[in-house]
Amino acid sequence: MESLESGSPRLTNSKFESSPTRLYLAVACACLCTLSFGFTIGYSSPAIPDLEKAGLLDGKSQAWFGSLLTVGAIFGGPFAGYCIERFGRKFTITLSSIIFATGGMIIANANYVSSLYIGRFLVGWASGQTTVCVPVYIAEIATKSLRGFLGSCVQLSVTIGILMAYMGGMTLGWSRLAVVGSVPALATIIAMYFLPETPRWLLMKNRRQAALSALSNIRGPHAAVEEECRDIEEGLDNQESFSFAEFQKPELLRPLCISLAIMAFQQFSGINAVMFYTVSIFNSAGFKKSAEATVIIGAVQVVATAVACVLMDRAGRRKLLIIAGSVMVFACGLFGLYFMINSQNVSWLAITSLVIYIIGFSLGWGPIPMLVMSEIFPARARGTASGLAAFTSWFTAFIITKEFAFLNDVFGQAGTFWLFGACCLFAVMFVNKHLPETKGKSLEDIELYFLGRSMMH
Repeated sequence: MESLESGSPRLTNSKFESSPTRLYLAVACACLCTLSFGFTIGYSSPAIPDLEKAGLLDGKSQAWFGSLLTVGAIFGGPFAGYCIERFGRKFTITLSSIIFATGGMIIANANYVSSLYIGRFLVGWASGQTTVCVPVYIAEIATKSLRGFLGSCVQLSVTIGILMAYMGGMTLGWSRLAVVGSVPALATIIAMYFLPETPRWLLMKNRRQAALSALSNIRGPHAAVEEECRDIEEGLDNQESFSFAEFQKPELLRPLCISLAIMAFQQFSGINAVMFYTVSIFNSAGFKKSAEATVIIGAVQVVATAVACVLMDRAGRRKLLIIAGSVMVFACGLFGLYFMINSQNVSWLAITSLVIYIIGFSLGWGPIPMLVMSEIFPARARGTASGLAAFTSWFTAFIITKEFAFLNDVFGQAGTFWLFGACCLFAVMFVNKHLPETKGKSLEDIELYFLGRSMMH
């Protein structure tokens, strides 16, 4: 197993941590934005049937309404990478929330399908931005002993948002549901006004006094902010400009390849296909209301992701990805067996496979890829590289969703899930060989590791 060991002494974490109350509050406010992201993902499931009844969507327009989320996110991710470097992490989160609220209100007041398309594209764009700016913001304000836990809260808030949309859809129509989905975004806009920019971004912009003020705001009045500021400066590369050509350097190329691969494996694991079959699986087991099925799965996701948050800084990212991926390989194998048998008498097998898969995904491959993305890049490349990683994630999600029917035609339902299982197996092998353990390491220590200036054991 690879791990990181700093080649130079670092200040102990206890000097920085004081009371974590302010840090928790800042992370909770930032996660309101990812709550909006989760609500956006969950919105289409209960809303599309209502929109169809209202005469605003038909079969063809339903497909477009669903896919425009991914299309918007493909462009939103790289744009966020530019924004967080040019204007800051805090600004980009605020901008994402404004776009979420705008898109949600356009959907809520839509009278024509074109308005629905515009609103859906906007919330998709904001979703792509959110997957870049919120993980980076949290990683840069968190202490190294809490970064795994707090970084996992990003995915936890996403799953809570999904569950909120599912539950709200049981009683609210599509318009009111869209209005409710805009509330977390509006709350984020207000909350971010009172939160500081990340100290690392401020130091990169040579605003040291503002960085000290930000650290004091986040850590509390009794923390050794001057010492932490110096520690960050020691590991900070203050080169002002950054170009794509620099990704040819091994210290940047390697983390980029790792992050892109993990983001792609997250989608190739088949998560969208599994969610696609959720309703039919529960129907075969006697659950005639799709809303009940989605709420049950949403609750499983929330609980399993909460467990992942607790384990992240204990077990480590690498170990959780390997364990979770192995669980998903097993679940995909069971899925394939169920579709091969193709009998209602074994519907219990499908439900068992579904729950096992969701637990596995939520423990590792749901929260960790975004966390790793925010950890392994040096500060000056973090925006560009995170934008590329987000683009990879959303683009592969689009491809898998679009070509899922083709895979079923070529390999059959059983073969398709066995193919996803094989992808999960390759993902486990990749992590085992290439991903270093970042648990308990500062962002500067991780940068030194990829520069070859720290030792491995």
